[in-house]
Amino acid sequence: MTRARIVVDRDFTAGEVPRRLFGSFVEHMGRCVYTGIYEPGHPSADEDGFRTDVLDLVSEMGPTVIRYPGGNFVSGYRWTDGIGPVEDRPRRLDGAWHTVESNRFGLHEFMAWARKAGVEVMEAINLGTAGVEEARALVEYANHPGGTYWSDLRRKNGAEEPFDIRLWCLGNEMDGPWQIGHKTATEYGRLAQETAKAMRLVDPGLELVACGSSNSGMPTFGAWEETVLTHTYEEVDFISLHAYYQEHDGDAASFLASSVDTDHFISRVAATADAVGAKLKSKKQINLSFDEWNVWYQRGLDTEDQPHRIAEQPWREHPRVIEDTYNVTDAVVVGTLLNSLLRHGDRVQIANQAQLVNVIAPIRSEEGGPAWRQTIFHPFARTAALAKGQILQTVVSSDQHETARFGDVDTVDVASTYDAANGQVALFLANRGLDEAADVEVELRGLVADEGAVAEVLTVPEGADRLTTNGPGQEGVGLRDLEVGVQDGRVRLSLPPLSWACVQVPVREG
Repeated sequence: MTRARIVVDRDFTAGEVPRRLFGSFVEHMGRCVYTGIYEPGHPSADEDGFRTDVLDLVSEMGPTVIRYPGGNFVSGYRWTDGIGPVEDRPRRLDGAWHTVESNRFGLHEFMAWARKAGVEVMEAINLGTAGVEEARALVEYANHPGGTYWSDLRRKNGAEEPFDIRLWCLGNEMDGPWQIGHKTATEYGRLAQETAKAMRLVDPGLELVACGSSNSGMPTFGAWEETVLTHTYEEVDFISLHAYYQEHDGDAASFLASSVDTDHFISRVAATADAVGAKLKSKKQINLSFDEWNVWYQRGLDTEDQPHRIAEQPWREHPRVIEDTYNVTDAVVVGTLLNSLLRHGDRVQIANQAQLVNVIAPIRSEEGGPAWRQTIFHPFARTAALAKGQILQTVVSSDQHETARFGDVDTVDVASTYDAANGQVALFLANRGLDEAADVEVELRGLVADEGAVAEVLTVPEGADRLTTNGPGQEGVGLRDLEVGVQDGRVRLSLPPLSWACVQVPVREG
């Protein structure tokens, strides 16, 4: 039996839970937009062509901010192609994903969808094939009230009031040789600096994200952040991070410990940003935007929907692209990645799980057919709903197990929050062990646990295995009640092998 003891103290916190931590991502890639969020003619489609069955699942999942329209797609995208009468919009070749973009869905359609979904918009601009003038014009079009060329064009196109987009990404993965318009750190840093200045001359209240490394394994990681921030430090508010994880060669133990890598990645980028700030003698702090993260099976698959096979196919509209099907193990990993983001919520102020629908997504849909929850939907939905108030610093004493990639790691992973307004502590726990249950004891300091604690757990369904997935009409992997007790001021529960759980504990100060 694995054992873990957890201590949380009301007075030791990492700040408020950033609501933007629970973001998602919609890119013009595969079937994320077309037949994902947008499908005129679908039985559930509303007057704007939006799938209401998908909107219902988005509401249940609870994302707070959506990054749009890319991703790799944005580095070759002309935003002007997606405005004006739909019948007049041009069809373009999208080199990023070797597809034909009809532009039937553009900025106005996305803003209308975002309003219905109740989410903030995080707009990405093209710094691959475009630059300062296109970005400046887009800000004027989106945010200026009227009386100028671009703002009056927005009004002519049906949006009398400004879109008032506050959050903007200055390009996407510009360190990547695969990116259209790939640049060196110096080239990108100077372009991002001048673009940021021009955008803020139109709207001083913008929040801007500079591109960090595409992943921590890039050969330029660290040096890229230093150079880019040396140019942009006073002009931007955030530096981005991207990370994807998968199981390799049956090494489930290392895969389940992926959040160890996430913790290290975050700490290194924060340290680099702070070092640049110190060198520049700046009084401001650059925070982090983890605006792409998820489980993504990039290696080991050779199907035609994989990125390395896409260019072999004919040019098509919205083909199936990386529609990964997620299992129980993937869901537990996603739960631990959310824990890592929460633990670092003092610096990670924005995070976007990529993507929202169909493309490596928690929600899947079929053209003309149903939509359903993948296994990874559940940890996101419950964490987004319950993580409120203050992030508690957790002290964990857990039995450990060995992994090939990370050495010895804690078997039990945890994050916790305290919502003083509602008198509730929320615990988010994962048992990374494949074979043994984990007995967990939580000591609350400065808080007294009352009766009425409740817990839910996601684990391997009875009679199934860790690779069990969900499908249309078959959502066997989900949350079920888990017994939890409060005795002598301590919370006690037993986590099944390979499980993720959330616990709500009514508390009072004492």
